[in-house]
Amino acid sequence: MFFSNQICRHKKTLSSLARLFSSSSSYPPSSRLKNDYNFKPPHSLSPQSPNPNNNKLNFIKDQNNPTPSLNKKKRTKPLYKPPSSLDRSGLKPIHSDLPFDFQYSYTETSTKVRPIGLREPKYSPFGPNRVDRVWTGVCAPVIDPKVKSVEGNVEEEETRKWRESVLGEPLTNAERKALVDKCQRNRTKRQVNLGRDGLTHNMLNDIHNNWKHAEAVRIKCLGVPTVNMKNICTQLEDKTGGKIIHRQGGLLMLYRGRHYNPRKRPVIPLMLWRPHEPIYPRLIKTTIDGLTIEETKEMRKRGLAVPVLTKLAKNGYYGSLVPMVRDAFLFEELVRIDCQGLERSDYKKIGCKLRDLVPCVLVTFDKEQIVVWRGKNYVPPEPEQLHNDDGSVNFSTNRSFSGDEAEESSSNGMGQYISSSDDEMLPRIAKF
Repeated sequence: MFFSNQICRHKKTLSSLARLFSSSSSYPPSSRLKNDYNFKPPHSLSPQSPNPNNNKLNFIKDQNNPTPSLNKKKRTKPLYKPPSSLDRSGLKPIHSDLPFDFQYSYTETSTKVRPIGLREPKYSPFGPNRVDRVWTGVCAPVIDPKVKSVEGNVEEEETRKWRESVLGEPLTNAERKALVDKCQRNRTKRQVNLGRDGLTHNMLNDIHNNWKHAEAVRIKCLGVPTVNMKNICTQLEDKTGGKIIHRQGGLLMLYRGRHYNPRKRPVIPLMLWRPHEPIYPRLIKTTIDGLTIEETKEMRKRGLAVPVLTKLAKNGYYGSLVPMVRDAFLFEELVRIDCQGLERSDYKKIGCKLRDLVPCVLVTFDKEQIVVWRGKNYVPPEPEQLHNDDGSVNFSTNRSFSGDEAEESSSNGMGQYISSSDDEMLPRIAKF
């Protein structure tokens, strides 16, 4: 009985709700606002008939006219495209009158040694069609490689005369001291840094930019190239046409000349990227010439166990390394140099330079060490051969190897680097 009463009550409530909704739907849908208060809906709420022919209207506010006015659609502005340095459409290739081959580094590479391969296609680092010189993968020669007959002696003589005319008369001691004093660190911040890559091509442009505002520029040399400072000084004077008036360790002062005109500076096209180094033969072979495999292995073990001659700092000054190795060879057969912390490519280049400047035989580069051997039948030089007439150390003294080793050292050159066995320490103040 109880459940039946509850069901009846639910039915009554549902029927009453249904009557309520049905009665409310019978009322008219119109509102009393329009009849009693004359209410008009805004334009945005009034129904509009869609017209596909009408274009989209833009409302522009005007301060003088508060009502918005209709205007046509604005034209879109084309996007700005910055000019590309690789776009040479309609422009002629850059011509330079510099009388030498363009290379990435003038102190660390040489065109005299032929590489055994290239790591990339012969893409010119100057950009496509920017320079009127052909890139061979190593350098951009001043003369087209296809041309066979060239009058080289005439051009060298003209270059020498032009350089002498720019330098003018030699500086007096008072003038030189005044220029050196102006280039000191406490007087000016102008400085060109020469690092592990040596004298690069773009560095020539930096030197001429400094010469535009000062007669001399300070050059600080650090890293691998400082092993052969004679080569750095020679290349700087040859490629820039200036004169080194002061040297103290790795610090150089390069003078532009009395008659230097910045407006008539040579055209130096810039390299847009660094080219990959070519592939050269291995520096260390499986066996050392004149020794068997067992003797080579025993020598490498003994070389890694000998006391360290010196420890090289990263990006340091290595100008005294060659005379140190030569002096050590007077008492020791093997010399070990600690290169921990240096890049592998850096101490390989140092070992390659030592091979040609000391000269010596490379034994191993294992465990970040440079081990060199003085060779068989070693004959120390006489004391008179170690010094020049002015008392400076002579780096051009050659040590004698056995016959096979001497031929091998002279035939191989220095691989990737400039082969020169003569290097002499310049005085701190060069007189010219």
